[in-house]
Amino acid sequence: MKAAILYNFNQDFKIEETKPKGVGVKVNVAATGICGRDIVIWKGGFRNLKTPIILGHEIVGYYKDKPVAVYPNINCGKCEYCKKGKENLCDNSIIIGENQDFTGGYAEEVIVPENNLISLPDEDFEKYAAALDPLATSIHATKLVNINKDSKVLVTGAGGGVGVHLVQYLKYLGINNVYALTSKGEKLKEFTENVVTDIKSLKFDIIFELVGSKTINDSLRALNKEGTLILIGNVEGEPITLLRPALSIMRQHKIIGSASYTKKEYEEAIRLIHEKKIKPIYQTYDLSDINRAYKDLQNRKVFGRAVLKIR
Repeated sequence: MKAAILYNFNQDFKIEETKPKGVGVKVNVAATGICGRDIVIWKGGFRNLKTPIILGHEIVGYYKDKPVAVYPNINCGKCEYCKKGKENLCDNSIIIGENQDFTGGYAEEVIVPENNLISLPDEDFEKYAAALDPLATSIHATKLVNINKDSKVLVTGAGGGVGVHLVQYLKYLGINNVYALTSKGEKLKEFTENVVTDIKSLKFDIIFELVGSKTINDSLRALNKEGTLILIGNVEGEPITLLRPALSIMRQHKIIGSASYTKKEYEEAIRLIHEKKIKPIYQTYDLSDINRAYKDLQNRKVFGRAVLKIR
């Protein structure tokens, strides 16, 4: 098969012929989303990962000529979290594309456990590759906080893949006051009128922190007493330092980490996309253009998700 292989962090992918690795059944990949997590890995932010590696976990394609999505978390099914239906917290999980034994979706084929396959209701692969992971992440994150229609909510990094779909999902839930912090304001006004580039004069009940180290201290300053910050991403992969921890102590802030999503939440995302409750926002690239896609993402030229067309 043809694949984009990362041999060294912070360097270009090489398009080469190779063989897929994994245990299970073979899926012919149609499209794969490029996750913000992939960017952090590419930068060398996951120090336990070794190269060469084939990244990509937002995978859709064909299995036995039927359209499928690949749930990216391979779980043990035996630990206390798996038994509680919290397989996103599995003690022994493997994420497809982040382990040399399970090559990822920046390739024409993947081999995955059959149990990780989910049927798709149509063959519009690019929209699923773009929005499945961001939307499932959004579904999971909103369950971790006491949110209601009158909550004043901020999404940082709202022009990115997760951000633009999270803003939509919050509006879908009926939240009236959804604010989007982004430099891509005009494009986001389709989904919320509250688009901002500065939050110094604003206060919020709930903040979904997608950027991490660069914005978290501004976010905490803008968080009300007894407010909640849900930490979803850290796009630079740099250590997060709280500049004024006393502020969060005295305001009784809650800071909650959000760990990906469950298989049921992935299935819920498929339903919402198919029913057009959420509009997938993305830009497509051929597999051979993967290095251009990464450069565009680094330079913030992509609104929403970047999607690799494999076939």
